Amino acid sequence: MIITKNEKQDIFKMSIQVRLNGFSFCILNCSNNEITWYKKIDLGKEQSPVEILKEIEKLYAEETNLQTEFLEVIVLFSNNLYTVVPESFFIEEEASTYLKFNTKILKTDVVAHDMLAHGLVNVYIPYTNINNYFFDKYGEFEFRNNISVLIEAVLAKNTESKNAQVYLNDYSSYYDLVIVKQNKLLLANTFQYDTKEDFIYYLLFTAEQLQIDPSEFNLWLLGDISKNSDNFNIAYTYVKYIDFLIPAFNFTSKLEQSETFHREAFSLLKTLKCE
Repeated sequence: MIITKNEKQDIFKMSIQVRLNGFSFCILNCSNNEITWYKKIDLGKEQSPVEILKEIEKLYAEETNLQTEFLEVIVLFSNNLYTVVPESFFIEEEASTYLKFNTKILKTDVVAHDMLAHGLVNVYIPYTNINNYFFDKYGEFEFRNNISVLIEAVLAKNTESKNAQVYLNDYSSYYDLVIVKQNKLLLANTFQYDTKEDFIYYLLFTAEQLQIDPSEFNLWLLGDISKNSDNFNIAYTYVKYIDFLIPAFNFTSKLEQSETFHREAFSLLKTLKCE
């Protein structure tokens, strides 16, 4: 086939999010800046990396959209196997020592890190078996820890408000929590929960430890949470200023263009960029 000057070749980029309880795929066509495919698989409860990989392999065997040739692939690992440290204290050769206080490290674990803005480093453990699978498929690709995306997005807002800004990205059985005040990171953590009482307990306990008042901070919600949910209702009871974050993306889409979709797929969309 001869391509003339008036014809464009489609250029695809894909972001993949591997969660404790599932995974998601998002494909961007850079020739027209369009999100062409989004797929979210919810496995219900926390799964091992081995079980998650089995489900990913099953999807690849069934889904024709994944047979596309991609210019770029980015994998995001969403788990609680991370810690954020100041860059001034970070020594790459000693990376595992930053994790040993809050994470059980196995001899087979590989420790990675994301260099973030504002002099921060996120040290974390990716799933080696899943990385190996994608390397076999695509060769070299970029991978990051999922909360790194949220931290950078929050700090990029450059909010100088004297009140703390609390960002909660919910994944049905756990959530990422990032708290900033006057554009300085106070906390980045992940909490697993079973009930709505667990959901609000971790939020209020964290606020108490940081000495920020639920009647004063702003709570911004992302992810799998709606105004009709029990989690929202209990948070609304205890937190005075609560709202849904409205992410701004300039993609077109044959899929959903709703704010709900943008909040659910926030990390995936945030990592997709065309030159």
